Amino acid sequence: MRTWQVERRRRTRHLIELGGLVVKAGIVDLTGDDRAMIYGAMIWMAERLKSEDSEHARDVWTKLGKMAFEMERPSDPNDRVQPQPNRA
Repeated sequence: MRTWQVERRRRTRHLIELGGLVVKAGIVDLTGDDRAMIYGAMIWMAERLKSEDSEHARDVWTKLGKMAFEMERPSDPNDRVQPQPNRA
């Protein structure tokens, strides 16, 4: 496979994973899939990360994200996470 194909697939996978986080956080359902609202919220978040308060925002958001990931992780390694029903 050519280098550009590998890079393209890597980028595509990365973008799909980021989109999955938007869905996983419930943002799509909470906004009614309003792309302008979602984009505006991300712009607001980027502005927060550029502000004087960026370190605090990073700490809070990282802690919340880690807690959410931990709550999803099965306590028993033999357990599997149940797939979520398709809401489409």
